[in-house]
Amino acid sequence: MSTDAAVPRFGLPLVSPPPRVLREWLSTRDQSGWPVPPSGEGRPVMLIPGFMAGDASLTRMALWLRTGGFRLARSGITWNTACMQRTIADLEVRLERAVAETGQPALLVGQSRGGSIGRALAVLRPDLISALVTLGSPLLDQLAVKPRVWPSIATVGVLGTLGLPGMFSLDCVRGQCCAGVRTAMQAPFPKTVEFISFYSRSDEVVRWEACLDPAATLVEVEASHIGMGMAREVWTALKSALPA
Repeated sequence: MSTDAAVPRFGLPLVSPPPRVLREWLSTRDQSGWPVPPSGEGRPVMLIPGFMAGDASLTRMALWLRTGGFRLARSGITWNTACMQRTIADLEVRLERAVAETGQPALLVGQSRGGSIGRALAVLRPDLISALVTLGSPLLDQLAVKPRVWPSIATVGVLGTLGLPGMFSLDCVRGQCCAGVRTAMQAPFPKTVEFISFYSRSDEVVRWEACLDPAATLVEVEASHIGMGMAREVWTALKSALPA
């Protein structure tokens, strides 16, 4: 689950970032030095941000993929704190539109909670997705996070339970609200969809073991949780991991 703060266009947190995150931000700051992106050939790509983050947090990666010929389909997520059931329904509509417009299934890239949502969506609608890439996503256990993250999760859950719009409720976590989504997250992954899970043993937010979905091709990187979407190492590994 991402701890991204509010971000401007290229994803630099408005608060002072840790040195490692700053290095990762700087590693892809200069567009002229970007590594060669994977070939999109007009295929749609949707990037799903992490917990408490929005589309802006993955803008730089989105632009990089667009230079490779991918057609961007925005997730429309501002904070990614809403009920997963509702979020997946919204994403499904957007993906259907993108696939209909291009005539090709989409590449789905999800960071943290966004990757878990992407896994469920791939199980429910494999016809819309050619490949799923997850970045530091707790695929095996949504609550496999470091203690520092719990206050944020609890705050959102309480506010959602009290009825604040755009926040998941405690029922979403364990109750019937998102039971179908939780089942999809644990269901056998469709063989027709390529599945790549990036993880870092030094992840400061998610327990890295939860990223090791046996259905995925596992790729270890040395990156921070927040910086996975903008680290040059991750971009280069993604280019190598995606099928040509």
